[in-house]
Amino acid sequence: MGHMARPPVYDSDLRRRLLETTAELVAADGPARVALRDIAAAAGTSTTAIYSLFGGKPQLLTAVLDDAFRSFGESQRAAAPEGLRGLGLAYRQWALEHRSFYALMFSSPLGSPVPCEATPEVAGSAIEPLYEAVGAALAAAGSNESVPLVAAAIWGQVHGLVSLELAGAGLPGTDWEAAYETALNAISRSYAN
Repeated sequence: MGHMARPPVYDSDLRRRLLETTAELVAADGPARVALRDIAAAAGTSTTAIYSLFGGKPQLLTAVLDDAFRSFGESQRAAAPEGLRGLGLAYRQWALEHRSFYALMFSSPLGSPVPCEATPEVAGSAIEPLYEAVGAALAAAGSNESVPLVAAAIWGQVHGLVSLELAGAGLPGTDWEAAYETALNAISRSYAN
């Protein structure tokens, strides 16, 4: 009796490499221009591995977005005990360390013919620490301001500064760390917790 060939086994290291490679290529070229064979070649594997691990391009892109939001959410949850300031510092640090993921999550390069978006529960869970910190800060201040509105205002300020920094925008000689500290100080004064 002949031996049947065993299907290849794809491990978590390959899965991680494919997610990171996909994020880098899509952030650089956009999802419509990146083919699975390009991703496989850059990751040192085959398209069969991608199909086996993810199912296809839309599922791979969704997995990349979900992975990015999970990683971001973990960094936010770890910083949550430090309140709004800690969340703000963690936001910038994570973005600087994960530029490709950040670009995919927030710069909308996925607005393309390739259908995919982050799983709503995964993306929503990543922002929960901000809502909780804003709620605690407003309660401590005796404020009846809307948690979602204040969270959106804080997120917009932090996100805007980080996005400008990553884009290399700004006036010549802009000290982004100092600008970010100035913003966090203003947020802390307004919503100290």
